[in-house]
Amino acid sequence: MSSTPEPVHLNDHHRNTLLQIFRHPVSHNIEWRAVLSLLKAVGSVEERHDGKVVVTLGSEAETLERPQNKDIDARQVVDLRRMLSSAGYRPEGEQGDEASGQENERG
Repeated sequence: MSSTPEPVHLNDHHRNTLLQIFRHPVSHNIEWRAVLSLLKAVGSVEERHDGKVVVTLGSEAETLERPQNKDIDARQVVDLRRMLSSAGYRPEGEQGDEASGQENERG
């Protein structure tokens, strides 16, 4: 099994958002619109009338809630890391298992 570098079809904006999601410590200024754009580039996104968003990435589907302000919170960052990692999306040079650091950041 070969390591999966960040996909070539992502533009610079998407790559930057991916880097922000995987940055340690958790960034508290990742904009929802940037996350939504990244998710649309790597999976399918269904925006529902109740403000929730259903994201299908690989074989995994998850319902995300739109944040009340423009930035996502730490819990959403951790959830996105898990979802993107399991689908093979990680920034270039990132390797290893993020699971050990995730629990401490759920806060």
